[in-house]
Amino acid sequence: MNVVTVSTQPFTGQKPGTSGLRKKVKVFAQPGYLENFVQSIFDSLSGQEGKTLVLGGDGRYLNDTAIQTILRMAAAAGFGKVLIGQGGILSTPAASAVIRKHAAFGGIILSASHNSGGPDGDFGIKYNLANGGPANESFTEAVYRRTQSIGAYRYVDAPDVDLGALGVAAVGEMTVQVIDPVADHADLLETLFDFERIAALLARPGFRMCFDAMHAVTGPYAREILERRLGAPAGTVVNGVPLPDFGGGHPDPNPVYAAELVAALADPRSGLSFGAASDGDGDRNMIVGRDFIVSPSDSLAVLAANHHCAPAYAGGLAGVARSMPTSCAVDRVARFLDIPCFETPTGWKFFGSLLDAGKVTLCGEESAGTGSDHVREKDGLWAVLFWLNILAARQESVAGIVREHWRKFGRNVYSRHDYEGIETARADKLFAELRGKLPGLAGTEISGMRIELADDFAYTDPVDGSRSEKQGIRVLLQGGSRVVFRLSGTGTEGATLRVYLERYVADAALHEVPAQEALAPLADLAEKIANIAGITGRNAPDVIS
Repeated sequence: MNVVTVSTQPFTGQKPGTSGLRKKVKVFAQPGYLENFVQSIFDSLSGQEGKTLVLGGDGRYLNDTAIQTILRMAAAAGFGKVLIGQGGILSTPAASAVIRKHAAFGGIILSASHNSGGPDGDFGIKYNLANGGPANESFTEAVYRRTQSIGAYRYVDAPDVDLGALGVAAVGEMTVQVIDPVADHADLLETLFDFERIAALLARPGFRMCFDAMHAVTGPYAREILERRLGAPAGTVVNGVPLPDFGGGHPDPNPVYAAELVAALADPRSGLSFGAASDGDGDRNMIVGRDFIVSPSDSLAVLAANHHCAPAYAGGLAGVARSMPTSCAVDRVARFLDIPCFETPTGWKFFGSLLDAGKVTLCGEESAGTGSDHVREKDGLWAVLFWLNILAARQESVAGIVREHWRKFGRNVYSRHDYEGIETARADKLFAELRGKLPGLAGTEISGMRIELADDFAYTDPVDGSRSEKQGIRVLLQGGSRVVFRLSGTGTEGATLRVYLERYVADAALHEVPAQEALAPLADLAEKIANIAGITGRNAPDVIS
């Protein structure tokens, strides 16, 4: 086996964010850039010799060439075997399922999730641990430190592997097995839900659904599960062929980027009863009923409240967890069920220790991510199947189920306002000034609303005791409303400011007030506290979801 050692120098800025390292394709395409980061991952591991690595991605531009590089480097790092999805494809939840099923040492996932693709788009890479979940902060910090001191990377001199054909190949002394990217994940999902009941729903006269795969990774998974195993009509899955540039679209399942799906569900002539979409790597979801969009926070709460409808969860939930910016709707369900509810920082890795310890069964983030203890990633298709199982069991509409939920628990009116591509210096200035105001905010009244607490959220993991500081600024108001400010860790250029607005409404007579109208006073309060327009020059958010 011919191992080649190449001298290199560190690149600045290779610090992993919420879900790995994400940069523009042109950044990753620099000679040595990908190699430095991959070698830093391998240098931060121990005990991988002879073990199995899982590898795959969402099929975006650069995915195929990056995989060949990583295979050669994995062989040089001593891995004994790599399991890779056919065509280099593995959705993020599927990668987690494969890691867990085959007891792999870990996995590398190539994705920038919901970010745009193509040669001018984004690329990303992250490492998942043996539990199938994203690497914890101690590991990602070790990788970052290594990127700042790396002096060489290593690879095995070997030809490319044919990723299009199922079977076994070799890179040096390492075995490469190209596997069906869909089978393991689909088989797992079939054990969780009542497929016979869902199939009957999909065959029912008057019920018709549409799943928008957004030309991203979920297309093959949705076709296998919805159309083949559950018998939905051909064509139920639209935009189902994964493309390196996602067909020129933005693979983020929200009302802005999945506008055609939303419009179709609002048009009675379409005949659609249910709609869903997933993102670039298959871990996010959007649920749409007839002329009714379900907010991600409400979705998590409804799933928890209706857990008994799905066979895998009918015996009860150990607990639930949500990221701090996610609305408190699920908290109310947890109190009703008398189960624990954990509030964590944003990032699925923070749910991992809770899931591994058996403290929670369901978890979710405000950014359209929900999941359970079946894998250690959020899972878009899992959420869609859960909703279908609930619809099949209750024989009610999406809107009817959510409105009944509001009547029982009250409505947490909720929205996220994104200000994208802000100059980093301006974003840093906004947060520095905001943090400086925190000590004086509690007890004050702004725009007729009294502030009870203002803090910079910190989290101590109840399982491993690790501490995470500065995870977002919370402004909690009398009556259960709140405003949260956070800088996103998923962008590749500048900074994305996310402002989360949440108002609790108990009175059912006010539940139908449009969300942005109900939240307008909170938006005004957010501007007065943070001076967003004055510091950033932005008078309105780029995306409202």
